[in-house]
Amino acid sequence: MSNNIDFQKSFDSVKTLMEMQAAAISKSVELQKQSGEQLASFFQTEAEKAKGLKTPEDVVKFNIDANTALFELLKAQGEAFTTLAKEAGESAMAEVTKLAK
Repeated sequence: MSNNIDFQKSFDSVKTLMEMQAAAISKSVELQKQSGEQLASFFQTEAEKAKGLKTPEDVVKFNIDANTALFELLKAQGEAFTTLAKEAGESAMAEVTKLAK
């Protein structure tokens, strides 16, 4: 019973998977950086808007609008991370599937 093992193919596949992991991590770090910058900008902008509030009604409307905008921003950021994770997972599975053949 002799099986010919293609070590080069295995090595290349492992190398490819590690490169894919490194790329996914790099993209994740970049997304984290962008998310932090977006949040900082959001809060800075909202703080400036808050300076002009005059009435309790203004405060309530500002609060509702700011919270709605914040949750939309967080939703978009979450979707970006979800997309990254999905794409990275699909790429990794495609590579693993090639290994099995």
